[in-house]
Amino acid sequence: MDILTWTYILVGLSFSLYIGIAIWSRAGSTKEFYVAGGGVSPLANGMATAADWMSAASFISMAGIISFAGYDGSVYLMGWTGGYVLLALLLAPYLRKFGKFTVPDFVGDRYYSNTAKVVAVICALFISFTYVAGQMRGVGIVFSRYLEVPIEWGVVIGMCIVFFYAVLGGMKGITYTQVAQYCVLIFAYMVPAIFVSMQLTGNPVPQLGLGGELADGTPLLDKLDGVLGELGFAEYTAGRKGMTDIFMITLALMVGTAGLPHVIVRFFTVPKVKDARLSAGYALVFIAILYTTAPAIAAFGIYNAINSTSEKEISSLPVWVSNWQKTNLIAVDDKNGDGKIQYVADPETNELSIDRDIMVLASPEIAELPNWVVGLVAAGAMAAALSTAAGLLLVISTSVSRDLFKTFKPEISEKKELRIARIAAAGAVLLAGYFGVNPPGFVAQVVAFAFGLAAASFFPVIIMGIFSSRINKEGAIAGMVSGLVFTLAYIIYFKFISPELNTADHWWFGVSPEGIGSIGMFINFLVCIVVSQFTPAPPQSVQDMIQEIRIPRGAGKAVDH
Repeated sequence: MDILTWTYILVGLSFSLYIGIAIWSRAGSTKEFYVAGGGVSPLANGMATAADWMSAASFISMAGIISFAGYDGSVYLMGWTGGYVLLALLLAPYLRKFGKFTVPDFVGDRYYSNTAKVVAVICALFISFTYVAGQMRGVGIVFSRYLEVPIEWGVVIGMCIVFFYAVLGGMKGITYTQVAQYCVLIFAYMVPAIFVSMQLTGNPVPQLGLGGELADGTPLLDKLDGVLGELGFAEYTAGRKGMTDIFMITLALMVGTAGLPHVIVRFFTVPKVKDARLSAGYALVFIAILYTTAPAIAAFGIYNAINSTSEKEISSLPVWVSNWQKTNLIAVDDKNGDGKIQYVADPETNELSIDRDIMVLASPEIAELPNWVVGLVAAGAMAAALSTAAGLLLVISTSVSRDLFKTFKPEISEKKELRIARIAAAGAVLLAGYFGVNPPGFVAQVVAFAFGLAAASFFPVIIMGIFSSRINKEGAIAGMVSGLVFTLAYIIYFKFISPELNTADHWWFGVSPEGIGSIGMFINFLVCIVVSQFTPAPPQSVQDMIQEIRIPRGAGKAVDH
């Protein structure tokens, strides 16, 4: 069977599974819609959290970034994985014990202010929309290639699928769907990695194959450094970014992970605080399987891509090039008219451009693996993009229905609240689709911005809300607003208003837009602390509540306020 047939079969089977689970686990109450009834096991929640967190950026784009950035791409590995450790140790158990469904819920109660809650809702919506744009773009790329439709139509198809099971099942449907999606995406990621590792190095373990030797006895990474050097690119194992920027991007990704609203809410779906910590541990193991494999896929992919295209006759290029040319994500331009492809660093003479978002998806085709493997990767990519998109849409709908409507209309019935949540999710799908068609960057870059916004807005007020009884509502509001506005303004200025100035020479302190969330976070902390010192302390009841949250005794019960 050809690639398209396998893709239709495998994507169709996986979608049938997801939709079947969504119908089986349909939410019947607001508690089931928001937190799956609070009865999910730690193992299942760990898998669902891993699927929620390993988005299209992790599956599709991260290895692509490492392919082209080499050593500099390691910031994504360190930041996203390190952030999970931070989340498990510093936040998950305390937020679970607090017993609230959403971050704005926590902010509103901890800072005894509806204004603080509304600011937190606005932050959550900014972060979630920025993040979901990256997911919808990933969906569009997958459908564009494998269903041979334009990217715009790919996004529309993805919107319909996400809308169906996110709006129908709520968190209950999403949780069990994501368990299935994790199994699909990790299998789809590992199978081609093992195949290609065997092909190139004879080692079936991709992580070891990365440090292995090619058939001629040359270490793979040494060969890659030499090949890229000859073409005018920087060596694969050499870093080009400044150490300050590397540190700031890693920090922004770490604390951004810890502040992501759609990940934090997962720790309310388990019965006890102990289970929240355990499920965070399981999630880290499940995440590490993919994240330790990504550098190997990146190196194998770029090595095979260069070998199969550089200095080759245009008339006899491999099939994968023409397949991806149809999507406009690969472009061939014979500038010197010699009938051969010159793939070089100099943009004036380079004749091949490859969109970095396709490297993982194209890798099985480049390595000439069986067609069923190509179809499997398509199904895995869809699972990764749709699982995170669904979680984000739930955060958006919850923020609107529970944190906005219920704040100003507390008498609203549960049935009406659920209807508003579903209408909000429908609106969110349409807006996300627009950003998927008109993205502000490639997938992982867009997602990095979302992490920066989360770092600058949520992380300081959550951390200080748990560990400091002196921080008050005035400090929290001022901190969130200042951190978010600064980070957003910096990103918009360099990415949209003056992209020609987006170089290290013009960045503040040498920090790129991807890493500016770290500076925004420091501004948030500083403003929050200073304003709190010059305004009244929180009420005694709030201070007592904070002490109760931090005490392990009675950890199985949520605080009742």
